[in-house]
Amino acid sequence: MKKVFLGLSGGVDSAVSAALLKEQGYDVTGVFIKVWSPDFLPCTWRDERRDAMRVAAALHIPFLFMDFEAEYKKGVADYMIEEYRLGRTPNPDVMCNREVKFGAFWNKAKEMGADYIATGHYAQNRDGKLMEGKDAEKDQSYFLWTLTQEDLSHTLFPIGHLEKKEVRVLAKKFDLPVADKKDSQGICFLGDVTLEDFLPHFMEIGPGNVLDTEGNVIGTHKGAVYYTLGERHGFEVTIKTPDSKPYFVGAKDMLENTVTVSSDPKIISSNASSSIQIQKVNWISDMPKEIEARVRYRQERFPVTVQGTEVVFDEPRIAAPGQSIVFYSGTTCLGGGVIA
Repeated sequence: MKKVFLGLSGGVDSAVSAALLKEQGYDVTGVFIKVWSPDFLPCTWRDERRDAMRVAAALHIPFLFMDFEAEYKKGVADYMIEEYRLGRTPNPDVMCNREVKFGAFWNKAKEMGADYIATGHYAQNRDGKLMEGKDAEKDQSYFLWTLTQEDLSHTLFPIGHLEKKEVRVLAKKFDLPVADKKDSQGICFLGDVTLEDFLPHFMEIGPGNVLDTEGNVIGTHKGAVYYTLGERHGFEVTIKTPDSKPYFVGAKDMLENTVTVSSDPKIISSNASSSIQIQKVNWISDMPKEIEARVRYRQERFPVTVQGTEVVFDEPRIAAPGQSIVFYSGTTCLGGGVIA
């Protein structure tokens, strides 16, 4: 009987994953992973651990507690803070998967005799290919582009072939104690936390001016660090456009703490790029001739050409440094990189 260590978070997705694996005949051990949480945030991990323990008890599977606080602080939190300090837009969920779930967790599980690890991600592992999850609204392949063939050889995604509504039905069928629990949001593993709650504790952030493209002050913002190129929310503009068109962020100056906006698509597009350089590139599968990509989670995919570390877009697009660009062919996630 193959031994699986499953990341049991206390949520419904990992709970149903555990139930399905047990039903399929695996020797399942539920593992609650504790990561770093800053002192100024509400302490919720004990509540989540309690729910995970309840799920393990209901399924009659062993339960373990693993502390990866140091790994998370160094590999995810410190990375995220430094990227924002530099004015970039990081993907902490990508780093959480790489450093914690498919890094430290697997290493410990393997040491304890596990054949596989499993998570409640909405993605699919088919014959060494990372595929999108069946539920397009929940698909999490975008955050898994750092996985390698070695990772996939010992990784299971038990609910990737299901839609969320089907997972909820199964939670009721298995009579799981978290069947009606709401999904958590926010920064990976930190819970329902916004950047405005988190970042000011690690860097000096204050309100600044919103400028038009002529340099005139037309409003205020909460701090340039919070905004991504192309964004249209979160700032106040006192001078409205005659036709009430929305303003979009076209540029930001971290030293002056200003954000420049425009309602003119031509001006915004002038800040777009026809090609970008990427770093930390990882290919999970061989690169076919025709590739599509997205530079934001759930963004509509668009055609690209990849030449080494250069990615050429089908048309000029805004791509924020620090964000992940993830490549696809059909429903296969081919890999990705970080926009340089």
